[in-house]
Amino acid sequence: MTTLFNLKNIFYSVPNQTILNNINLTIEAGDFITISGPSGSGKSTLLKILASMITPTSGSLTYKGETLKKEQITDYRKEVSYFFQQPTLFDETVMDNLKFPFDIRQAEFDKSRVTKLLKRFKLNESYLDKKIVDLSGGEKQRIAFVRNLVFEPDVLLLDEVTSALDDENKEIIQQFITEDLKGKTIIWVTHDNGEFKLGKRQLSIVDGILEEK
Repeated sequence: MTTLFNLKNIFYSVPNQTILNNINLTIEAGDFITISGPSGSGKSTLLKILASMITPTSGSLTYKGETLKKEQITDYRKEVSYFFQQPTLFDETVMDNLKFPFDIRQAEFDKSRVTKLLKRFKLNESYLDKKIVDLSGGEKQRIAFVRNLVFEPDVLLLDEVTSALDDENKEIIQQFITEDLKGKTIIWVTHDNGEFKLGKRQLSIVDGILEEK
């Protein structure tokens, strides 16, 4: 197995509070990890550190054996994709949002690839012309998944991605994660016990301390 992430003695603190307390974790390529724990225990903070959205207060993090440099972050985020609990979409059309990952790579829009992904999320081609403001929360989350997946990232960091969804939308996304993403490296923060049990490795964070089940 190839080691992707190696976290050693990771601390993350804000004034008067230690959020992550001496985290040590190795993540291999293809790992399917689920993480549970109370609200505010540090789960999302850990994902944001892995996504290079925030920097640990102390400790070391390597990706593929190397410490990430500032100038590498853009390319890194093409390989490591963070999925928010509340989808972050532009207030334009679905097409505008799904063209974005092509535009930042200066690549030609691949309508066939996008349409195929839309269908996998139970969305038809007509959605490309819809305005984001007219979509339900579940539809927005599915569009966000399509946007993040169109260039097939190696690592998916899933932060409570189904917690605000109804049962139908939750099932669509759960099914995609478990069936279509086999072989990808997945770190999935969830409060849902059923989702948590899907992990091949199951971790918990309580009061900033990480334990593996």
